[in-house]
Amino acid sequence: MKKKIVVLTGAGISAESGLKTFRGYDGLWEGYRIEEVATPEAWAANPALVQEFYNMRRKNVLEAEPNVAHKALVALEEQYDVTIITQNIDDLHERAGSANVLHLHGIITKSQSSINPELTYPIDGWELKMGELCELGSQLRAHVVWFGEAVPMIEPAIRICAEADIFILIGSSLAVYPAAGLINAVPRDVPKYIVDPEIPDVRVSNLIKIEEKATVGIPELVKQLLMV
Repeated sequence: MKKKIVVLTGAGISAESGLKTFRGYDGLWEGYRIEEVATPEAWAANPALVQEFYNMRRKNVLEAEPNVAHKALVALEEQYDVTIITQNIDDLHERAGSANVLHLHGIITKSQSSINPELTYPIDGWELKMGELCELGSQLRAHVVWFGEAVPMIEPAIRICAEADIFILIGSSLAVYPAAGLINAVPRDVPKYIVDPEIPDVRVSNLIKIEEKATVGIPELVKQLLMV
């Protein structure tokens, strides 16, 4: 039986592929208030603006490439049972080659029904147009979890974290809940690595801090873990 590694990734790992972070000084949402583009109320008030906003984000994602941190995580699958839980809505982990990725907040390369989020569809290209409808006749929107919406994948993520033999947190400020609470679901005796240039204030047992950006810290950590 392979040991189980659970990796939780945040915006920091994708930032190094050129995708702006949500909370940085040059953050993705600069120029827009959250209420204007990332809530059900925004969609109700101005769906065309929200659709265009996510079309631009999707275009950026499709133009980005996985970086060495994404690729290094794939190598862990040689010796470990690896599950990646990502807060990110991009598909860079999949394109890097990771086999088991759970998207907490959805994935921008898919659309979903406006009235039934379980109805999802692939998007051909980067643009999702107003007037494109789901099988129930409602407008298609980006398959992302907005502020104020439920996070349906949080319960499966909690169960996965509870089964970890090794836990790795990458590029997350642990500021967005409920995702930030996942580290507390990891058993106390399990080693927990945090890789980030600015380590968040976390009070858990068996914590190993690697104060580096993902493209530096992750390849080194992967080397260590593959030598065990």
